[in-house]
Amino acid sequence: MRLASQSENFPYTDPTVCFLEVDRRGQVTSPLGHGASARVRAGESTLYAVWPGHYRSDLFLIDDIETYEKAIGLQPDPQRTGLQEHEHQVEWTLDPSETSPRGSYVTVQATLSCGCQIRNLRTFAAHMKSQRGWDVAVTGGWGSSHPVDSPGTYYFRVRRKSLD
Repeated sequence: MRLASQSENFPYTDPTVCFLEVDRRGQVTSPLGHGASARVRAGESTLYAVWPGHYRSDLFLIDDIETYEKAIGLQPDPQRTGLQEHEHQVEWTLDPSETSPRGSYVTVQATLSCGCQIRNLRTFAAHMKSQRGWDVAVTGGWGSSHPVDSPGTYYFRVRRKSLD
C-alpha cells in the first residue's frame, strides 16, 4: 500500500479510481456515502483508493484529507480551479453556431469579468448552479480562448430551461 500524498498529482477525480471507506469495525463502503470525509476527520474510518493500471491496480491510503476534499470540490481550491469563492460576474450569449432552437442543451459563450478563469468545469458548474440556477453539462466538451490583455471566452453547454 502506498500513500496518496507521496504520489505526485494523485488522480482524485479520475473516474477509474475507486474509493473505499473502511470503518473501525472493518465494514467497507464503496461508493462513498455522504459525510465520508467528516468520518475520516473524526477518526471513525479510513479512506483508501484503488488506482487501476494496465497490468495491476495499486492501493493508496488517502492520508491528506484536505487535499482530497479540495480535489473533489468539497473545499475551495482557487489555484487548481481558477475560481474564487465569490459571486461571478458572467456575461454570456448563445454561441452563433447554435442552430437547434428546440435542443434541451445549448452552447453558451461566456466571459468572466470578475477575473476568474475556468480550469475545472465541475467546480464552475457547481458555482453557476448555486449562483444562477444554471445546469451546466460537465460530461461533454468545453473550450476557451484567451486573447492578450482581455478576459477569456469560454464555451460550454447549458440546459436551455435553466438559463436566465
